[in-house]
Amino acid sequence: MTSDTGIDPAVPPSGPGCAACDAVDGWWFHLRRCASCGHIGCCDSSPGQHATAHFRTTGHPVVQSFEPDEDWYWDYATEEVRESGPELAPPRSHPEDQPSPGPAGRVPADWARTLRR
Repeated sequence: MTSDTGIDPAVPPSGPGCAACDAVDGWWFHLRRCASCGHIGCCDSSPGQHATAHFRTTGHPVVQSFEPDEDWYWDYATEEVRESGPELAPPRSHPEDQPSPGPAGRVPADWARTLRR
């Protein structure tokens, strides 16, 4: 059940990468996990900015980093980082053998020049 903070700790992530990028053979810089529904989207530095697009479409305000060894949250409603929050259902990050940027084989050689700032 989603709390008044917009976080549902029981819902698993939607997959190992950004589904919207996967649908168009795109790539991402870093991944974010919707804390309400588990949707995995790419960060705002990524070409697609799908995590923010998910927030705009659904109104789900909180995402957590989906990168290994990161557990911070971002609240789109307040535009603030949350250093802590409830532990979400596993897995807590994309597979450790999946590179960032990723996924392997789809990241252009000049990826750093194409990051959004």
